[in-house]
Amino acid sequence: MTTSHLPLAGKRGLIVGVANEHSIAYGCAKVMRDQGADIAITYLNEKAERFVRPLAEGLGASLILPLDVQEDGQLDTVFDAIRDSWGSLDFVVHSIAFCPMDDLHGRVTDCSKDGFLQAMRVSCYSFVEMARLAEPLMVNGGALLTMSYYGADKVVENYNIMGPVKAALESTTRYMAHELGSKGIRVHTISPGPLKTRAASGIAHFDKLIDDAIERAPQNRLVSIEDIGQTAAFLVSDAARALTGEVTYVDGGFNIMA
Repeated sequence: MTTSHLPLAGKRGLIVGVANEHSIAYGCAKVMRDQGADIAITYLNEKAERFVRPLAEGLGASLILPLDVQEDGQLDTVFDAIRDSWGSLDFVVHSIAFCPMDDLHGRVTDCSKDGFLQAMRVSCYSFVEMARLAEPLMVNGGALLTMSYYGADKVVENYNIMGPVKAALESTTRYMAHELGSKGIRVHTISPGPLKTRAASGIAHFDKLIDDAIERAPQNRLVSIEDIGQTAAFLVSDAARALTGEVTYVDGGFNIMA
């Protein structure tokens, strides 16, 4: 297939959340590059850079930038660099979440105010900020993607405070899809099944969650970061131009089971 016939040829996108080769964001970045997209990849801090930079360089990322959404000004700096280098933007993949461990492992009822606010700040509000900064760069429309989990809709044991946080993220997706639709900007949530990522390892009894997913999902398997990447690539492509505001489950059918 020639470059001109690749589904994402000519598109440019920002991918946030690569931590290592097992990250959902890395799966998205790899598939999107394979389909012809030009990408910018961020890393959290200097410690993370030594893991992320080789992966980003291996993919041929045009921009490799530091980004901690809790640090004032860093997000603006990333979008300034995109504006200076590209002048426009076609898609954003937001694949970051955080909650302090004590609050993640405790009851929702006992969650501290600081823990709740930090989880919302990193996991949800940062997506709002990215949408606001991306909007003026999406001169020909575009797509904004974020990542959720089944625990946003149903109670999943040990998912705890991240359930309400992800529920807020999914609702945010719908409202922004409504607000940005007239500009041709589409907004989606992808809800993957459980994967063995670094972020997921913080959930208590995660192995049980994995086993349950394999047993109950109609496909009787775990999804891969490549599966998620393929879905993300479709959603940012022109083939999905009539879709917006959706929560797309990539979980082998687990979500349909009672």
